[in-house]
Formats: sequence, C-alpha cells, structure tokens
Amino acid sequence: MNYLTLNLIVLAVVTVIAAVALPRRPRLIAPIALTVVVLFALTAVFDNVMIAVGLMVYSDGRSGIDIGLAPIEDFAYPLAGALLLPSIWVLLSRGEGDER
Repeated sequence: MNYLTLNLIVLAVVTVIAAVALPRRPRLIAPIALTVVVLFALTAVFDNVMIAVGLMVYSDGRSGIDIGLAPIEDFAYPLAGALLLPSIWVLLSRGEGDER
C-alpha cells in the first residue's frame, strides 16, 4: 500500500465523520475552510524548506505529484486534522447550548 492509498482511506473516513457532524453546525464550515487554506499554505512553505535543507527524504511509495518539493500526500494530514477535530467536537458536545 502506498502513501496516497493510505491517505485516501483515512480521508474517506474523515469525510464521512465530517458529513455527519458538520450539518449540525453549518456556521463552522467557513472557519474550517479558512483553517484548511492556512494549513495548506503553511504545509507548502515549511515542507518545501525542510525537504530543501535535507531534513526529510521520501521513499518510492509516493505518488510523484508534488507541490514544489512537497509530495501531495503531505497535504492530507492538515486536511484530515482540520475536518476531524471540529467534527469530533460537534459530535461530543451536548447540544446547541454548548456552542461558545
């Protein structure tokens, strides 16, 4: 199994959880989208820097699709985190009165 396949499986699970949770609090969608954009920008910058200076080396299990030097697979982690954490928060909250 390569990294892209693993990421797609994890993102599919995260997407299902988000699809269940986020319609309960639709006003969270815009902040989550902004978070994804910021995390993608940070990932692009810092992954490229770390790869350029030799801190990280990737095996052949990559898809070969890169943004600069950063493999596309690295962008699955911030996407999963930005979707999963608020979704879990919504699912574990007691009700609408808990929103702060």
